[in-house]
Amino acid sequence: MDDMSVVGQVVGGSFGDIIIRQKSGKDLEIGDLMVSEENGSFLILQVFELEYGSQIQDRMQQMMSGVNLEQGVADAEFYEPEFVNYVLARIRPLARISGNNTVNIPKSLPPFFNKLRMISNEDLEFLQKDRGSIFVGHIRSGSKVIKEAEVWLPAQDVFTHHMMIPATTGRGKSNLVKNIMWHVLDSDMVGALVLDAHDEYYGRQGVGLKDHKRARENLVYYTPSAPPVGASRLTINLQSIKPEHFEGIVDFSEAQFQAIRNYHWKQKRAWLATLMLTPPEAAEDRIAASTMGAIQRKLRVILGLYKDEEGRLVSKHEVFDSETKGFTTVDDIINDIECGRVVILDTSRLGDEAELIVGNIIASRLFERYKSYKATGELDSKPVATVVIEEAPRVIGTDVLTTKSDNIYSTIAKEGRKFKVGLTAITQLTSVIPRTILANMNTKIIL
Repeated sequence: MDDMSVVGQVVGGSFGDIIIRQKSGKDLEIGDLMVSEENGSFLILQVFELEYGSQIQDRMQQMMSGVNLEQGVADAEFYEPEFVNYVLARIRPLARISGNNTVNIPKSLPPFFNKLRMISNEDLEFLQKDRGSIFVGHIRSGSKVIKEAEVWLPAQDVFTHHMMIPATTGRGKSNLVKNIMWHVLDSDMVGALVLDAHDEYYGRQGVGLKDHKRARENLVYYTPSAPPVGASRLTINLQSIKPEHFEGIVDFSEAQFQAIRNYHWKQKRAWLATLMLTPPEAAEDRIAASTMGAIQRKLRVILGLYKDEEGRLVSKHEVFDSETKGFTTVDDIINDIECGRVVILDTSRLGDEAELIVGNIIASRLFERYKSYKATGELDSKPVATVVIEEAPRVIGTDVLTTKSDNIYSTIAKEGRKFKVGLTAITQLTSVIPRTILANMNTKIIL
């Protein structure tokens, strides 16, 4: 390492909080990646904090500042100022790279007084594109982007071990997922269910996944209204809905949920229509009229249900049909995911709970299907499947999982890896997601 490339030197600290002194004339930034060269290997470290250091006592510094400010002494200078005042950076080790570009978790400190330099493209040659990898972006060092260093991650590991993308509004969470899905379309090794709450992935109004060269064969788009050429209308028959699809989504009391299960057990696929069209006072099996009325009010609001002039149960939501449409929609979507396609559901016209119920119906069927494949020994031949959910705390937040029962999204987060089904959770707040869920999110991309 030549002296011109040196930016700092190790002067103390501990593992995970190493202190270096910045070389005079260099400007380190938060997030800068640095390299500590050692015998036969090198350590990659990242700056996470900057602070001032000085050989002058605080009281003396304050007095000198007062002289400068109050008496207008503008030409006061330090003798050899680069030795007296300086910047200290706190850095943490990220990876140790040894011969043949072997990457290991760092478990030791760099040598005391070791000199460090900024990372270069040559240091990142261990980042290689393997078959079945997806592109997630370029390496960033501070405010600088190293365009030559592309990051490719193994798709099967990334998606089955679950992915979380936390960031505040406007930081590009959805754009990142769109970019990841763009590269997923390049192969049929990953099937994805995207619950698109803002109708922004497909690109109806601009550039989107529809513009990918393999979109015709690997992209499926469902929308409840005016589907464009090549897309499908999102219609789910009300008979496809089961009581468990409301778990963790709708706040039913124990008595209300027991009544729903009772109707489903007796009426099978016609349970919802029978329950909604039965007057509360005529409820079966001694179900209280107040309980029946409360159930009907909640379902009426969530699913947009009402009785038409002919006495039939219908929904004002275009997604739900009570007649003959939508019986095969769920299975068609699952079959597409099994073939390694990206399936986008435009749920922008639905309320939060209705959107999550639609996702719950499909994700539950997907999970059941993959569990059966494991039991029959067919799972290895199936592509990885992932469910992309925006505003993830709506279904895996602490308040949801403590006040309501588990839903399919939390089940996938806890158990999905064994069955090659993963969750891609996009959120603004990780603090409201339980540690038990966060512990299973093994890929985190923090923007």
